[in-house]
Amino acid sequence: MKILIKNSIKILIFVTLPFWLYSQNGSPVLAGARGTAMSDAAVAFTDIHSIFSNQAGLAYLTDFAAVVAGEQRFLAGINMGAAGIAYPTNSGTLGVSIQYFGNKSYSEQKIGLAYGRKLLEKLSIGAQIDYLQTNILEYGSKGIFSFELGLHSIVTSTFHLAAHVAHPLSTKLNETERLPTFFRLGGAYLPTKNVTVNFEVEKDIERKIAFKTGFEYGFSELLFLRLGVRTQPTQLSFGTGISLKNGLRADVAATYHPV
Repeated sequence: MKILIKNSIKILIFVTLPFWLYSQNGSPVLAGARGTAMSDAAVAFTDIHSIFSNQAGLAYLTDFAAVVAGEQRFLAGINMGAAGIAYPTNSGTLGVSIQYFGNKSYSEQKIGLAYGRKLLEKLSIGAQIDYLQTNILEYGSKGIFSFELGLHSIVTSTFHLAAHVAHPLSTKLNETERLPTFFRLGGAYLPTKNVTVNFEVEKDIERKIAFKTGFEYGFSELLFLRLGVRTQPTQLSFGTGISLKNGLRADVAATYHPV
């Protein structure tokens, strides 16, 4: 009986996995552990993590930067990995990112070529060309191209606004499914050099609006504490970051899912 129940659960997960993960394809990835800790309220980031959340933020980088992130999802065996690099030039910042989601039975990969540039001293734009591929064991794989666009504005020294859209053309995945379009609008409030409060709304054209907010406090230039909360689904998050030598930083985050 135990073996029968165990095998039935495995079959149920395998059969339903492509359906409840399908909307994951093309969706904005969490912007590393920093973004995860702040409930992915990351559209106004201006560091290397913006290569995942809003490429317009790359325009404010002044040095070469790289990020590597990994995540263990709440369901055992479902993992996420991401990596990105960005290189500032006189005509803008170039970036490349790679993302992976899934397991050996079902997986999604995304490769992005990004570019961020300042139009004015406090206004920047960004764009990215995406190649997305979905793999389902015994069914093969399929790849499509899409793109993303972003804006970032430093309204004042303490207030930033940003917007980002992913896959605005809603490209067809197959005869019945389309790549979901995501709109994100948000900002950052920096009342002091130690405090950052991010806020964001996200709309998938097929789902309800999600509200996100994140809080970051720097005890010094070496240690950071982060908290976040979001809706759709309701989820709490927290994390910390430590600055190491030679410009290296280590971040860790955790989330609580009600289900």
